[in-house]
Amino acid sequence: MTGRRLSSLLAYVTTAATGASLLTGCGVLPGATGGSREPVTVMTWAPDQTRATNMPGMPAMAQAYARWVNANGGIDGHELRVLTCNEQNTNAGAAACARRAVQEGAVAVVGSYSQYGRAFMAPLEAAGIPYIGGYGISEDEFTSSLSYPVNGGQASLIAGHGMQLAANCRKVSLVRPDTIAGDKLPDLLNSGLRKASHSGAVDIPAVEDAAEYTASASKARTKAGAEDGCVTAVLGERTQTFFDSFRRLPGEQNDSGGESGGTSDAKSGDGEDDGGTVRISSVLGSVGQPLIDRSGGAHSPFEGAFVTGWYPDADNKAWEPMKQVIKEHAFVDNRVDPADAGVQTTWIAYTVLKQVIESLDSDSISSLRISHALDQGTKIDTGGLTPPLRWRYDDLLGARDFPRIVNHDVTFQVVRQGKLVAQKPGFVDVGETVLTAP
Repeated sequence: MTGRRLSSLLAYVTTAATGASLLTGCGVLPGATGGSREPVTVMTWAPDQTRATNMPGMPAMAQAYARWVNANGGIDGHELRVLTCNEQNTNAGAAACARRAVQEGAVAVVGSYSQYGRAFMAPLEAAGIPYIGGYGISEDEFTSSLSYPVNGGQASLIAGHGMQLAANCRKVSLVRPDTIAGDKLPDLLNSGLRKASHSGAVDIPAVEDAAEYTASASKARTKAGAEDGCVTAVLGERTQTFFDSFRRLPGEQNDSGGESGGTSDAKSGDGEDDGGTVRISSVLGSVGQPLIDRSGGAHSPFEGAFVTGWYPDADNKAWEPMKQVIKEHAFVDNRVDPADAGVQTTWIAYTVLKQVIESLDSDSISSLRISHALDQGTKIDTGGLTPPLRWRYDDLLGARDFPRIVNHDVTFQVVRQGKLVAQKPGFVDVGETVLTAP
């Protein structure tokens, strides 16, 4: 009898473990029950294993976040269930993820990446599902009344980057994707440049997923000129490919293998160049600490580069809570890099979700109740990673093409000794610059 009972117990445990494994494989994260309150289901999507930009760290961070909150009783007693979806960097993929979110009862899509806003927002709007803290790459994230962005998107980054470069570059070449989204970048960059009476950048459209960029790199360097010129590339994941082509141009590589405008030639303190070299620059998301590390750290072609970001640099103490969660709940997952802008955005987006659910203090959470609470002015404290976030009508920037922006702060950074560090302390408000963009 004892042997049969033991066998039955082992069979039960094995079956339960297998069921949990199958759930995880389907992209649903099982977690500890937070209490008697109903579970909350959300979705996070991002492209993975595509030829263009990939953001696998975003759904991975979402899963780690769920493990953390569920291990601590859930969000206000609600178990958090995270669905993940590979958006595949296509219209069809984005729409499919949105339809799945509707079908599986998600009350929000949180911390996701897709440039195909029109494809995913329509299904979400039809179902009344809010889109919280998207990466900020698509125009619809800043126009839909059901979108709650946590940063100023590409608009703030590019406009702010123009302001950052205006004080350091006599001429600027902008290499950007030859896409509808890319077509907006020159006007935004020029709005920042012209704020300091700069003449504006030379626009160089390029194929988004090219295998090499020698022709574009050569044109960009020629147009920038050798005297205090700057070459800016905003090509997402292909930015590394572009700068690989750039540093291989005849006469561009120095004896140490680095780019000729590195910090070895920079003035201390402000990152300005001594002249006579072409400096490189970009924005967070196209260039970040993970890319700098992979390409050689202090010996990478990005040494000395100017970079505009949304958030404080990765060593800022405001990121410590996120790093602790990663250490405890994603320490073996190499997709989750605390210096990655997608991971950081996902952390902030889930911070919004947590605080708005806590503000409702209800046994049942619906998409309508979440969006209503945000519209009515629930104020979100991100611990200094952004200014306080709130999405009342009075809080919206109201820019013509980006009316939903509420956070129009950016940070100016520079690569020194292989690390992205602050070029100047604190945030820079670029709201007025975005408003004046054509």
